[in-house]
Parts: sequence; structure tokens; C-alpha cells
Amino acid sequence: MSDRQIPVVRPATQAGRFYEKNPQLLSQEVDSLLALHSGSEEYGNVAALIVPHAGYYFSGNVAASAYMTLSPEKTYKRIFLIGPSHHVWLDGASVNSEADFYATPLGQVRVDVETAQQLINADSVFSYRKEAHDSEHCLEVQLPFLQRLFALHSSQSPKEVPPIVPIIISTNDFRQLKRMAEVLKPFFNDDNLFVISSDFSHYPSYEDACEVDARTGKAVESGDITQFIEALHVNAKSGKRNLATSACGEYAIATLLMMLDSRYEVKHLLYQNSGDIDDHDHSRVVGYHSFAILRGEERGFALSDEEKQILKDIALQSIKDSLDGKPISRFSSLTSHLSAKCGAFVSLHKHGQLRGCIGHFGEDTPLHEIVAEMARAAAFEDPRFMPLRREELADVDIEISVLTPMRRIQSIEEFQLHKHGIYIRKGRRSGTFLPQVADQVNWTKEEFLGHCSQDKAGLGWNGWRDAELYVYEAIVF
Repeated sequence: MSDRQIPVVRPATQAGRFYEKNPQLLSQEVDSLLALHSGSEEYGNVAALIVPHAGYYFSGNVAASAYMTLSPEKTYKRIFLIGPSHHVWLDGASVNSEADFYATPLGQVRVDVETAQQLINADSVFSYRKEAHDSEHCLEVQLPFLQRLFALHSSQSPKEVPPIVPIIISTNDFRQLKRMAEVLKPFFNDDNLFVISSDFSHYPSYEDACEVDARTGKAVESGDITQFIEALHVNAKSGKRNLATSACGEYAIATLLMMLDSRYEVKHLLYQNSGDIDDHDHSRVVGYHSFAILRGEERGFALSDEEKQILKDIALQSIKDSLDGKPISRFSSLTSHLSAKCGAFVSLHKHGQLRGCIGHFGEDTPLHEIVAEMARAAAFEDPRFMPLRREELADVDIEISVLTPMRRIQSIEEFQLHKHGIYIRKGRRSGTFLPQVADQVNWTKEEFLGHCSQDKAGLGWNGWRDAELYVYEAIVF
């Protein structure tokens, strides 16, 4: 909460519209919806929920199916509420850093103002726009569910809802959404719950809604941002009459999907549309999905000797194709590991001396494609060296470093020299050392970080001390 003597309370503007205004009736309404899913499986590893935000009469059952997956044994430090703007175009995201509390007829829910302001300070893609929150319903309608759920989960005095971080996203700029995901990802951990608020198809016929929503739902369930974007594109081009959108919260969902990696499982819970509730008019409906995103253990990633050789062959072929003026060859029938989305560096050595090294951290492209692209870049685009000549190729050795997902650390005690690579970021400056750099020098941890900060990120010797630090591992061959 802020230091203001008189707290700022965002009022319940949607009470009596999307849900009951009377506290007793509202409690009864929400409790009855939650009770419909009293036998549902509960999970102690829920990282995020995707829930609808229509009037409770229409979407309350689907929303309740998601909230009832939360285990009463699990505690969260804060809840990030993220949804779309229905009233103003932001070309970014608005975080409510002004309100100390959000009010509903059931009481007040505290806002984590400090974290809200931290997001705004982290990147200009986040700001605070009062008009984005004043009459927006997509976040407010989630609060009575959380209030009643936490009350029901408490066997003694009413259990308080963890403080919320209210975020409204309104931009179709993929680069901005990626920046949002990067800022939010350090918070996407076991301490916090993310609640993504979104309805799905708007205004097609009942039959068309079932078809469109099935496609979108399957894409969300894959956890793959590429499949999600493709499903939205197919739906938009399908010619379905009156289809205004496949998901009003598509940008919030896309931001969530960009934070997922192989540890996460997306479970589809329930689908209905408004025609299932009110069958008087099936010509114009709205669709509702619910999902629970479960966080699993970090899985080890290993490559067989055969897979390593295939990647080396791909790297070499990419360089040969470029020397011949051909497009990079595409390979098919590859294993799931070679098609996994992860980062990689390709280093070229000639007579034991570095001849080029280029890499990519993002987990947005299949490994075999990244290796092909980075091999070409290392040979011809590393600004430290002249482009590789054909006559040099026979003397060049190729080294590939496949990177595991990055993990943010809060202390250098978490950094293990020789095991971890380091990635340092502050503002728009960043730099990295691969794990094997430690094998080539005789540096302490502090010297490793100092050189990376100074030589790679351009932040000065001590710049790492107030920068974001990430570690990763590398499979080197």
C-alpha cells in the first residue's frame, strides 16, 4: 500500500451490471457457481488461469471451473490480473499504480502498488492511464470469485486475497507484447498467480462459435504462441459471419504464452458459449473457455550423439549454401529435440583461434533453424572478422552451444562458475558470457561478471551490481 494518509479506492463500477450488487446475494451467487465444481481436481502448481469476464449469468460457470482448480494449501504472494481494454486504445499496457484498493460489494482487495510501479519503471511499454481502469470490467469481475474462494478456503477467520497487480493490455504490436513478457517473466514464478481475463469468439452463430472456439482453444492448449497466432489468422480469414474477434483478450493471452517453456502444461477445463445458457438466439453468441496452466519441474534437456552430429551437419550445410549463393537448406523428419524451441550459439575456430561466434537466446524458433541461421551469421556477419572465404572452410571447426531456458537470479551465490552462463541486462544494454568462457580464463565470479558487464554489456566494471542477472546452461559439442 502507498504512503498516502487517505487510501485511494477504485470503486465497484460493475456491481449490479455484471454481477449482483447486494453482498449477500453476490456471495450466494458466487458460492453456487463454485459449488458446481466442488469435485474438480485441485492443483498445487497452478501458475496461471485463463478465465472469461462476461456477466456471471453467462460465463460464471466457466470462470468457476478455473478458480476451483486452485488448491487451498497453496499460498500466493500476489496475483497479477491481466486483461484487455474495452474502452481506450493504449498502444501498450496500463498498470494501476494509483489505487490502493479495488472495492467490490464483498469488501476491498489490496493493490500491490510497489510492484505496479516497478513494472512502470522497468519499461516504457508499461504506464498508468486512469481512463483504462475507471470503467473496465474485465478485471473487476474476477475479484468476487477470488474473495469468496479465499473465504471458503479458510477454516477460521476469512482469508485475505493476496494483493493484486491490475494490468490492462491494449496493443497489437508483437514487439511490445514481447517486451511486456520479458518484464513480467521474473514474476512468473511459484510465488505469484497470473489470471488472464478473456472471452473468446464474439457474435458468430452458435455453430460457427463452436468451430472457431475449438480451433482457438486447441491452439491455447498447445502453449505455443505460433499456433495461437496462426489460429487467430485462420479464424479471421474463415469468412464466419459476424465474427468480430476470436478472443478479446488475445494480446493478454499472447503475453502469457510467450512466458511459457517446456515446464508448463496447459489444461483445458471447460467450454461453453452464451447459446448454451440462453437458447433463445443462437444467431449471435459469445464463447467462453477456461484453462489452468500448471508449472512442472524443470526438465533436463539432452541431445544424443546422433542429434549433435545432425546439428553440426546442418551448420556446415548452411555455410556451404551461403558460399554457393543458395538459400539455407531446410531439413525434415527431425527429432522432437531438434525441433524444440531454444537458443543456441555457433562458434567457428580456425587453427584453434576464434573465427566467428553469433548466438540467439530466444525460445521462439526450432533449434535446427536457429543453428542454421547462427552458423551463417557466425561465418559472414560477425563484425569482428572478415566474412569467411571458401578456401578457409576446410580449416574451420564448428562448435555449437545449445542453451537451456534462462533463469533470473537475485544473488551471485546462485551463479555457479563453469556450469552457468551469465546474461546481464540493464535498460537497453545487455551482454553475455557462455559457460565455457570460464574454462578459458582464471577469473573469480566477480571478475567473470565484471568483464561481462564491462566488455560485453558496456555497463562498466560494477554495472552488473544493479542490473538484471540471468543464468543458463549450455550443451557444448
